[in-house]
Amino acid sequence: MASSAQTQSHHPRFLLAGHSPGRRMLSISVMLAIALIIVTVVAIAHGSSRIPYADVARILLNYVGIPLDDSIARPQITIVQQVRLPRIFVAMFVGAGLSVSGAVMQGIFRNGLADPGILGVSAGGSLGAVIAFTTGMALNGLWVVPIFAFVGAITAALVVYLLALEQGRANTTSLLLAGIALNAFISAIVSMQLLLTEDIGQAQAIITWLIGSLAGKGWRHVIVIAPPILLCITFIYSYSRDLNLFLLGEETAQGLGTNVPRTRFILLALAALATGLAVSMAGVIGFVGLVVPHVLRLIIGPDHRVLIPASMLGGAVFLVLADTITRIVIPNVELPVGIVTSLIGGPFFLYLLWRQRKTVRSL
Repeated sequence: MASSAQTQSHHPRFLLAGHSPGRRMLSISVMLAIALIIVTVVAIAHGSSRIPYADVARILLNYVGIPLDDSIARPQITIVQQVRLPRIFVAMFVGAGLSVSGAVMQGIFRNGLADPGILGVSAGGSLGAVIAFTTGMALNGLWVVPIFAFVGAITAALVVYLLALEQGRANTTSLLLAGIALNAFISAIVSMQLLLTEDIGQAQAIITWLIGSLAGKGWRHVIVIAPPILLCITFIYSYSRDLNLFLLGEETAQGLGTNVPRTRFILLALAALATGLAVSMAGVIGFVGLVVPHVLRLIIGPDHRVLIPASMLGGAVFLVLADTITRIVIPNVELPVGIVTSLIGGPFFLYLLWRQRKTVRSL
């Protein structure tokens, strides 16, 4: 099947060019950073208790040393500082991690349909996290669930990749089928675990978490997820040139000096770690890793030196916006953020399948 990644890979000059993408990356990053600031202000203002934008601005200015206006009610300050800001930061890092993971997988597999959720990586992470919850291991500290989620995610990634491998290359159809099969298998295991759980309250909490939710996130969750996500993205960015070469084909990448098996494993491990961290914090939030990097790839091109930082910021913008929608679409009701991302990503995925089928027929 043709994909955007494959289509772009027919133009190797751009990918092999030695010029620095600095100016282009800076302009794109500035635009996305401005978008992130805007959606952050909107997210702070909206919720069960609406806060005027002027008050939001004054409260935020306090963080940079400008004293608060005494007219602002103390409850509003508490809501912003202790409830909405940490939730927004968790959404940023979860969105960034999932989006960059999607960009990595699309680059490795040379397929624009690759995504942590579709390939079963998110499901693997959720299985690890559910095991930690149901066995009581999660009570041993905040780091336990991310560790279990990472083990589940990396295992799922390797299983799908090995099943889809055909003559040294991941076949597109096999990749999707393996992901669908693994998702179904893991879903059955998780359902069985929930049925066997005697604590009904715990089972309900896990079900809500599995749908994808950012409710109840505090600063301690930000402290847990921020450093490893940023480290993962930093390491992934250092492999930008290798990801560019992957788009030209694994044989070409090998011939140009890339240790393909080693690089592929490292990148898959980093993507699985970022996905596992995101899943452990917010549950299974689908399609972030599909929609954001795919759209950005169409807009700014396949150069991962630009695409990786753009995906990081774009994923943060997308998930903060989606989480804001969950709090304002139905008055006094908060939807799980996974529902919103699936409502956006599901039709987008079907459109991509239709477009690829149309492309294949025209060949």
